[in-house]
Amino acid sequence: MKALVFTGPGVVEPQDVPEPEVGPDEVLVHVVTSGICGSELHGVKTPGFRVPPLVMGHEFAGRTEDGRAVAVNPILSCGTCDVCAAGLRNVCRNRRIIGVHRAGAFAERVAVPAGALVPLPDGFGWTAAGIVEPAANAVHAWRLAGRPSGARVGVLGAGAIGLTCLQVALSGGAASVEVADRAPDRLEIAARLGARATGPELTGEYDVVFDAVGAAATHEQSLARLRPGGVAVWLGLADHVAGYDATDLVRGEKRVLGSFAYDDADFAGAIDLVTGWDLSWVETFPLDEGADVFTTLMNGRSTPVKALLTPEAR
Repeated sequence: MKALVFTGPGVVEPQDVPEPEVGPDEVLVHVVTSGICGSELHGVKTPGFRVPPLVMGHEFAGRTEDGRAVAVNPILSCGTCDVCAAGLRNVCRNRRIIGVHRAGAFAERVAVPAGALVPLPDGFGWTAAGIVEPAANAVHAWRLAGRPSGARVGVLGAGAIGLTCLQVALSGGAASVEVADRAPDRLEIAARLGARATGPELTGEYDVVFDAVGAAATHEQSLARLRPGGVAVWLGLADHVAGYDATDLVRGEKRVLGSFAYDDADFAGAIDLVTGWDLSWVETFPLDEGADVFTTLMNGRSTPVKALLTPEAR
């Protein structure tokens, strides 16, 4: 079958690969849509725990052999440890992720555990299906922030995670959302979705700040722009350096929360939300063009904000 394969630092290539081996309690999914994640762009450019050769792709949806439309929760937890028992399976110490630790969905077909399937409602669009996984990250982050209706919200980064944080906050009753990004075309999209675009930095004072970048500079800014008692939720993974003023954190009783992925309820909540969103910032490309699209984004192009790949004829 056709697949897009991470073969070495900075390189993804179209290849013919063997059909997936479907194990016990697994299901074969015929991929319809699979999103390119910023973590994959970073992971290919600067390899770490993604080890080539690897078929990536953890944001995906498709059809089962019997024709059911499904999204797939790519986080595979052990289900038996103390963390899983506490309802935190997204941070299970033994978790594995489809497209990271095993073959993913940048391919025509992928084998997944049956428990990872999430049924999609009848008539659910495939563009919306392709954005469910990143949207679930935003639903989770909003829940960690306390779902504060009437809040003044700042968002650092207008990539897919930043834009989904924007849309979840507005859907959740935020009084206002302001978005910062260095790319003017991304700020235009954020403004179209209902935010006030502030330029490369946030300029106000906020009850909640979502850092969808994760660089030392955005960590620092997320704290500096919080009101006393506010909460910064960090989703981005660009840099391991914290970079913030710890005395400001203490004296202002500010909080920093790490937000990783989502739980099953967040994933289901994302399915409920995305059908009502403006997804004009999402573009779909044939899997055959995946290497060019991926490489262009990896090398710094700011649009499309979210690229979906499909093996199906268009």
